[in-house]
Amino acid sequence: MGDVKVIGASLSLFCCRIEWALKHKGIAYEYIEEDLRNKSPLLLQYNPVHKKIPVLVHGEKPIAESLLILEYIDETWTENPMLPEDPFEKAMARFWAKYVDEKCVISAWTASRTKGHEQEKALESAQESLQLLNKLIEGKKFFGGETMGFLDFAVGSLPNWLKFLEEFQGIKLFDTKELPFLHEWAQRFTEISIIKESIPKIEDLLNYSRAQHKAK
Repeated sequence: MGDVKVIGASLSLFCCRIEWALKHKGIAYEYIEEDLRNKSPLLLQYNPVHKKIPVLVHGEKPIAESLLILEYIDETWTENPMLPEDPFEKAMARFWAKYVDEKCVISAWTASRTKGHEQEKALESAQESLQLLNKLIEGKKFFGGETMGFLDFAVGSLPNWLKFLEEFQGIKLFDTKELPFLHEWAQRFTEISIIKESIPKIEDLLNYSRAQHKAK
C-alpha cells in the first residue's frame, strides 16, 4: 500500500497521536524528526499550506492535521478499528476530539501565556472543559469503551502536558481530586507499552523549555 512516513517532533502534543495509531494498527513506518526552529525542505514540500507537523506521507501522498490523519489511518487500515461503527458514536468521538484541541488545549495554552484577567478567564475555561472530559470517562475503562480508540489517542498526551505546565509555570489544572476519573484513565492509558514508547515525558518537556528560556 506504499511506504509510510511520519514527519513530527518527539515533544509535540499532537505527533504522538499518529505514532500510537500506526502502532495500534501494526503498520510499519519511518519517523522523521523535524527541527521546528529550522523547518526542513521536506516539511515545506509536504505541508506547504500550514508548514506544521505532524504530516503523514503514505505512498508520497501527504496528509496534515493530526485528527484528519487519525481518520485516514483508520479508514486505510481497517484492522483494530479506532472509531466506533455506530454513526452516532462515531460523530461523538469526532466532536470530543475536536473539543480537546479547540477548547482544552487552547484554553490551557492561553492561560500559560497570559496574566491577570485574561489568564483567569482562560483557566476557568480550561477547568470547565476538563471537567466535561472527566464526566465523559466516568465509569469507562477507555473513552472508546473496553478498548482504546480514536478519542483516547486524541486526549492521550494532554495529562502529561498539563503536569508540565504546572511544574514549569505553576498553573495547576490536572488536579487528582477535581478530575479523579480522568486521572485514573491517564494512569491506565500511559501504562500501555505502545503509549509509553512515544508519549512526551514531563522531564523532557521541562528540559527543552528551560533550554529555550535560557536561549532567549
